[in-house]
Amino acid sequence: MAGFTAITSRPSAAATASAPQTNEPPPKHTTQSLPEVEQAFAEHPDLKKRVYSAIDENPTHKPLFSSISSYILQLHNRSATVNGAASSDEPAAKKRKLEEQQQQQQQAARANGAGAGSWADANAPADLTVPDVSFSIPARKKFQLEVVGKGPGAGIRAVGAGGAVEFGVGFADVDQIFCLPIPEKAKRQWNFIVIPKNNDGVMTAAEDADVKEQIVWTFAEPSNKEVEAGAEAGPEPTAARLDQYLKSHGKRVVFPTKAEFQSAIPQAHRKGEPGSHVKAFKGSKEGFLFFTREGIIFGFKKPLMYFSFASIDSISYTSVLQRTFNLNITVYNPASADPKPQEIEFSMIDQADYSGIDSYIKKHGLNDASMAVQRRAQRYNVNAPTQVKGEDGEDAGAADEEEDGVTELEKAQMMLEDQEDEEEEDYDPGSDGDSEGEGSSSEEEEYDDDDDGSQERDEDGNILQDELGSEAEDVEMSDEE
Repeated sequence: MAGFTAITSRPSAAATASAPQTNEPPPKHTTQSLPEVEQAFAEHPDLKKRVYSAIDENPTHKPLFSSISSYILQLHNRSATVNGAASSDEPAAKKRKLEEQQQQQQQAARANGAGAGSWADANAPADLTVPDVSFSIPARKKFQLEVVGKGPGAGIRAVGAGGAVEFGVGFADVDQIFCLPIPEKAKRQWNFIVIPKNNDGVMTAAEDADVKEQIVWTFAEPSNKEVEAGAEAGPEPTAARLDQYLKSHGKRVVFPTKAEFQSAIPQAHRKGEPGSHVKAFKGSKEGFLFFTREGIIFGFKKPLMYFSFASIDSISYTSVLQRTFNLNITVYNPASADPKPQEIEFSMIDQADYSGIDSYIKKHGLNDASMAVQRRAQRYNVNAPTQVKGEDGEDAGAADEEEDGVTELEKAQMMLEDQEDEEEEDYDPGSDGDSEGEGSSSEEEEYDDDDDGSQERDEDGNILQDELGSEAEDVEMSDEE
């Protein structure tokens, strides 16, 4: 081992002669210094030397390295922070947009008389906080869900990572809140849908109306480990908390129920479990129809469409084929400049769900346009306030009748009966022809009572034709025509 060490540690004469002199400086680059290269690589001298060496070997690369250096300088200028600004133009623009939205929301909250302590006030304490909630409308992002439940400004809001209120709505501005299962998902998920007043996705709001954004967030079924760690097994506890805040406004979270509608088509990924939805198309947009105790929902793409019973004039079927049919919902918008009924068509609905949909429509009288006025009257509190409905879809208390004791439906029925009586009085069987058993010589037409109860006859014993007889002749002529 000692001999091997001596041999390897003693350099040969040839190697000593060929070794370069280490005390000589390395050759300098001949290229003239470029300002952009000097600035771009000021903090990286080794890279700067390599750039100049590459330019010396091939001078045609000089414009290329100059352009690269200029681009690096632009990136440095963009990433420079000034007074806590964002690190790039795109995040800065997004931040400015969010700040403008927050200012608008706070101004709207103050205009509505809900200043400090409202849901739009980031300093207002939250009664309920749920982190990492996935929202899809109006923004597809995870936020912290918070509920501010005290004061006139109580409501729901989404809070970003920095503590800023991104969006929200007050409970006083909520029309309905739904909790609907998301179809065609291997893992059970539910969407909480907040429909604000003046923004149901169907009606056109008045010009001076305060329109809030629709809000949709998702509740996913937790795993067994998450449940053991304290996670809620389903959306019912969250809905129960929201019900406490909605109670003072006469509302509660609406779930789809079997009593209202259940699809006849089993879900393949649920081992034969029936669904509460119907697949349909509105134009080229595919979605799902849900039939609930408060109305019909079409989702889940923005904007969602909520057909309350008060807005529906009638429902009909078109393009009924062997496998599919179309559902036409006619709505009435009193706030529109041209308040005429508008028809919205949903196509390609499976025939298997026809029976269930038809039962739902008939149960709520949605196929009868004469019921629309009565539904709108209840909606706008012309009658006594409607009580909160039960899960079976029935009212907790019947609506009061009008001041004269007759409802709109009874009036329509009476008008129909009066019209039928008039048609029977004008009908003359003798005008249908001269067949056997027909004519004007029956015993019922031999006598015509005058006002004093007496009867006049001519020499042949026939009834004298007075003004009533002439009217009968006119009727005969019109029938023959």
